[in-house]
Amino acid sequence: MISLDRLVNVLGGYGVRLACCPISRSTELRSVVMREATDSQAVAGDVFLAVGAESVPAAVEWAVGARAGVVLVHGDDDVVGPAAALGRTAGVAVLVIDPRVPWSQLAGVVYGLVLEGRETESGRGPTDLFALADSLADAVGGAVTIEDRSSTVLAYSGSQQGADQARLETILGRQVPDGLRALFEDRGVFAHLVALDEPLYVEHDREHGLTGRMVVAVRAGRELLGSVWVTCGGPLTDERCAALADGARTVALHLLRWRASADLERQVESDLSIRLLEGTVDAATVASRLGLPRGPLRVVAVRAHIAAERHAALLLAFERATTGFGWSRPGRSTLAGTTLYTILPGEQAGTARQWVAALRTALPAQVEVTAGIGGTASATELPASRLEADECLALHEARASDTPPPAYDESWDDILVQRMRAAAQAGRIPTRGPVAELRRHDEAHATSYVATLRAWLEHQGDLTLAGDRLGVHPNTIRYRLRKMSEVATLDLDDARKRLAMIIDLAVAGQD
Repeated sequence: MISLDRLVNVLGGYGVRLACCPISRSTELRSVVMREATDSQAVAGDVFLAVGAESVPAAVEWAVGARAGVVLVHGDDDVVGPAAALGRTAGVAVLVIDPRVPWSQLAGVVYGLVLEGRETESGRGPTDLFALADSLADAVGGAVTIEDRSSTVLAYSGSQQGADQARLETILGRQVPDGLRALFEDRGVFAHLVALDEPLYVEHDREHGLTGRMVVAVRAGRELLGSVWVTCGGPLTDERCAALADGARTVALHLLRWRASADLERQVESDLSIRLLEGTVDAATVASRLGLPRGPLRVVAVRAHIAAERHAALLLAFERATTGFGWSRPGRSTLAGTTLYTILPGEQAGTARQWVAALRTALPAQVEVTAGIGGTASATELPASRLEADECLALHEARASDTPPPAYDESWDDILVQRMRAAAQAGRIPTRGPVAELRRHDEAHATSYVATLRAWLEHQGDLTLAGDRLGVHPNTIRYRLRKMSEVATLDLDDARKRLAMIIDLAVAGQD
């Protein structure tokens, strides 16, 4: 990971001055954030880029809100003194950027320094891949980005030659923007990458801030691993195309090496997680080896699919859930059958929902995600939380996928009814009784006896509320109850009989 001292030293060559440093210059920096376009989503990170700040006080306020230790803001010589005073008061290191240095250039440098350092520390870092991007940029004469097969940015060159708005948005978001991705899809770029090895030129598009691109597939055998993109105003010469193709082969070797390292880490994590989910006598020890806290845990069950490519989407979700070194993510995940299971720390169901939302955001827009959240559990109780997560997942799959994933704490009643319905389908619920007799009478005579019984029971015998529910007069309810007693033996004064009828109605569903 990178230290604040190194960040300050490197940025000094880009016209950035340290106004104040109330924190240690040995502070380790792991993340970079900016203010969101709307206030609907809070951001938090170590280094805050105050893009759009109208003043130094506003920039420092934003940084404090994001719990950042460092803030970068544009300003001339006159703001350095006030910035130092504000930063010391807030406990935030303030770096003032020369107004002549554009964000498009500086942001790329900061992201490269911090994220490169963070990922290298994790053992999966792209230090050499960033260097390769720089080397490729020199060889082909344009700014380079290296992406995986889902259009996530893995590395990019420090060169800004030919850089455009599309490149800036891609680097800052660490992902090709949805609009640009749709453009490439429509132009057949991704189909070309899947099928062919030859570099392809993509024409400019003013609406998306695209000046033009040369792109080539990164492939291992027949498997597409990713792609290399070069910003350019026209097709590259044959010599530069050859350099690009050679570079893509070198990138493939790096990606295969990363995969081997990452797969080993994932395998260890997956095996330990499975032991916890299936139950083991040394659960506390296994949880400790996974780095899970001693407090309450939850199991989250996730399924993902893209049309008919169910398994491909699930593997992609597993990759996203396990990306990053242990300390950089809260959960520990494994795959079992068609389900991704993640063990998350935390007592609140909302925390688990936020994790699911973040996972969904990290996946391509066309991936449909459903999830279920088990109840809180200790390490030894995780098998029960897994069962609850499975049942909540089944509930979510029966609903619209864009609804919040259900949690057992809040949906235990739906789970109970679901279990009883499963029992009924297995023939474990009597098929005869007063409710069944009333249902047959309704079917034969077009009466509404079952609906009337349901309304009366759910409103605990209140004729007025039951009548309002059905849109009839209370006397109508009283009359129907009398006629219903002639069809079936209801025993409405018997509490056990009333409970049994409520269960029977719940299992059968709404009438």
